[in-house]
Amino acid sequence: MAGALEGSKSSGAPAMAYSNQTTGPFGVRGINHLALVCSDMAATVAFYEGLLGMPLVKTVELGGGLGQHFFFDAGGNNQLAFFWFPHGPGGAPGIAMPADRPDRGGIHSAHGSMNHLAFNVDCETIDSLVPRLRDAGIDCSEVVNHDESEWGVSPDLHDGVFVRSIYFQDPDGIVLEFAAWTRHLGPEDVSHEPGPSVGG
Repeated sequence: MAGALEGSKSSGAPAMAYSNQTTGPFGVRGINHLALVCSDMAATVAFYEGLLGMPLVKTVELGGGLGQHFFFDAGGNNQLAFFWFPHGPGGAPGIAMPADRPDRGGIHSAHGSMNHLAFNVDCETIDSLVPRLRDAGIDCSEVVNHDESEWGVSPDLHDGVFVRSIYFQDPDGIVLEFAAWTRHLGPEDVSHEPGPSVGG
């Protein structure tokens, strides 16, 4: 499988391309990424990149040993992402979402579950979406700047921020995100080894 992994690596071309097509009053530009949870990141990389040919375009090591967050290019300007939590619960039907939004500590969900759904929005307008959501009666986070620091967030927008996010929930408690990439991702963004299998 190693050969398949090496052969399908990204060529270094920008992973993110943007469309001007929007929908709805918030200017949603489609799906930014769908974040699922796996029990073995190495096996997940082997399957999605090695077998299905979806290049691994971004790797994130979560602070404090919480786990990892890896992104795959699913084509059509769409990304599929996976969390790996070494101390997360095992897969179980019915445990399909986090307990709360990530800005309030709700990050874990079961192996094989959908963790959150992120929609692409424009980087130029993301800051204006917080008051628009709140004016619509939707409780949401502030804009979260994701960077390469230990905990992966910064109070300030700086050159190391790679995506900006607003988190909120639907009526069923499903965690949703408006996400705006701040730059194109390159080979340097894949810099972490996948976490090991959890619980055999």
